[in-house]
Amino acid sequence: MPADGQLNETLTKEQGANSGDAQLQWGITAQTGVLTDVLLGKPDYFEWTKLNAISDVAQENQERMGYVFDKQKAMRQHRQMVDIYEANGVRCHFVEADEGLKASVFTRDSSFMTPWGAVVASIQTPPRRRDYAVVSEFYRNAGVPIWKWVTAGHFEGGDFVILKPGVALLGYSGSRSTKEGAEQVAGWIRDKGWEVFVVPIPHQFVHMDAVVVMLEKGLALICEDALPAYALDFIKSKHGIKSIRVEYADCVQLGGNLVSLGNKRVLSMAHNLNVNARLKDEGFEVFAVDYDMFALGGGGVHCSCHELRRLPE
Repeated sequence: MPADGQLNETLTKEQGANSGDAQLQWGITAQTGVLTDVLLGKPDYFEWTKLNAISDVAQENQERMGYVFDKQKAMRQHRQMVDIYEANGVRCHFVEADEGLKASVFTRDSSFMTPWGAVVASIQTPPRRRDYAVVSEFYRNAGVPIWKWVTAGHFEGGDFVILKPGVALLGYSGSRSTKEGAEQVAGWIRDKGWEVFVVPIPHQFVHMDAVVVMLEKGLALICEDALPAYALDFIKSKHGIKSIRVEYADCVQLGGNLVSLGNKRVLSMAHNLNVNARLKDEGFEVFAVDYDMFALGGGGVHCSCHELRRLPE
């Protein structure tokens, strides 16, 4: 395995070459830095279904809250998200839509990217257990190497966070990722010389990417109510990650589920009023998209993507 510095140098050279997908070095060493390539889903068959605690509560409250699924509105919202990526110089890649996979648009869960290639996840939720079919087909057709497949228990990409090069944070709620799956992934990464911290999270937060999202080098959005004190100590004291706090009420509405575009730019959702205001106060440029058709369905903009490539920090 190349050292982190060597891998970063390779990524930089390949980015500069800009000579087509076949020549690209896929992989990330951090979840900050300038985002260059992202993997999204196609929302052609998207509809609301029982996915997680967030979608369950929304759907149980449909009549009282006036929530109505609008397919055309969802398609427009997804297109607006793609437009923001492209306007910020991010190349968008897509897994194909499949009529049997109603929520494969949430590509964060079906796989995740590492410095050594992609990992195809094992999703526990019944409507999504076969999402691996479309994501693995994408990797095969695009020539992106698959490093590993999760086979122990379940582990989903939303529970994989790189705090900084060489340090990963993995979560599990039991109802989505399980301890067995998280420990399998942790073992692979430790074998590569990285430090890995595994921590359980309450099921109402679904995934770690609703709790901790890296914004810039050394800075994260964190819902501190979702993590035990020892996990916060690991993040903040041991590794010096500063935090912008997300309150519980915002966190369970996916308020922290946004995407760092690099260079103090973030993709967020319009309903994240408190978080967006705080980020602007901290000097971030916030690109907010209306995304309620997906957020009520259980996933935010971070759930709807994962990084294929970023420039080194």
